Amino acid sequence: MQGLYAYLQNPHLVARIQEYFGVKILTNQGGSFNQRQCVDSDVKSENANISQVSNKRKVTQGKRFLKNGIESNGHVSSEIGEETVSSESESESKHYLVSNKFWYYLFVLGTALGDEIFYASFIPFWFWNIDGAVGRRVVLVWTIIMYIGQGIKDIVRIPRPSCPPVVRLQKKWAMEYGMPSTHAMVGVSIPFSVLLYTVNRYQYSLALGLLFAVAWCAVICVSRLYLGMHSVLDVVVGLVLALFLMVPVVPLVDALDHWILTWRWSPVVLLATSILMIVLYPTSDRWTPTRGDTTMIVSVCAGVHVGAWTNYQLGILSASGDPPPYAVIWPSCAMLGLGFLRTAIGFCCVLATRAVGKSASYATLCALPRCSPGRDAVALAYSFATCYLMGFNTVYLLPSVFRLLGIERPTFYTEI
Repeated sequence: MQGLYAYLQNPHLVARIQEYFGVKILTNQGGSFNQRQCVDSDVKSENANISQVSNKRKVTQGKRFLKNGIESNGHVSSEIGEETVSSESESESKHYLVSNKFWYYLFVLGTALGDEIFYASFIPFWFWNIDGAVGRRVVLVWTIIMYIGQGIKDIVRIPRPSCPPVVRLQKKWAMEYGMPSTHAMVGVSIPFSVLLYTVNRYQYSLALGLLFAVAWCAVICVSRLYLGMHSVLDVVVGLVLALFLMVPVVPLVDALDHWILTWRWSPVVLLATSILMIVLYPTSDRWTPTRGDTTMIVSVCAGVHVGAWTNYQLGILSASGDPPPYAVIWPSCAMLGLGFLRTAIGFCCVLATRAVGKSASYATLCALPRCSPGRDAVALAYSFATCYLMGFNTVYLLPSVFRLLGIERPTFYTEI
């Protein structure tokens, strides 16, 4: 067992996988990596990058508001850390060569399927254009599985594959710990929960749906190895853990969805549970962006379900008179046009919600007594408020706007 663990955790195995898919690892004259060119993810690298970013920006009156975070008197919040990690060293492009562009673009796209940009695009698009009942359940499954995976990372604290021999083709999550791979967990939770919640709701080929879900998951998992972000063991543990969790979580969420919609006090419970989950999130021995990312996930989930609860309690959302399974309606040109219009207007409003919500919540929190702008609690609180509003507006406010404009999806308010 120890031999298998060592083999799957070996960074040289990841390096061989990278070379197999066309990443030519360059060496110096001595036949080994030039370590100065290698982007590592240890604490020294973090401190050096933070210092580099700090020197490039002027500090005004000891505190300022940055692009996605707050820096005050030398303190860097979690969202600044994400920007810091993504900064590139001046010689980074010299220690590897991509010889196969097909695999490169495929796996860059694959890893994006587990990124916050994908979440911010996929979740609203699904609600506005496909199915709200399935959307609510998938979001809750995604939140539960991601919360567990992110928490385990900061408890187990196993680093990512060493560099060298691995080369980093991506550094966005380099400061996070490696095991389990939450990208692999997302690769299981989202496509397979969509499959499980739609197979009895719509008439389509189960074999094709299963093939699509497996392909989705495989591209995400291999992309993490190709980009040098995880060991094989990280990915395997993420897959096994997600599959194990799906067994109780999928039926539990199916039952919880009806309870959340119908119970009078479910928003109070949702908000209290969400805040408690963030407060009790396991602390790490060093800064990682996982807590900030988890706050975003939990708050979006709370906002989505409170928005759906509001629709139901106001009598806007009601069950359809026709029982499932439903025939899949392929969109006509008119339907595609309306879908594009909903998506364009919706995303503009979501971005406006993010901008206004972030500024208003940050200003409100900083105005409260004993709230220092540089504290992590303030950064987490305004991130929670902003993402909660984005989730709420996605499900409640924007569908109402679509109805007023006459571009609503006809079945949106019948999907329970």
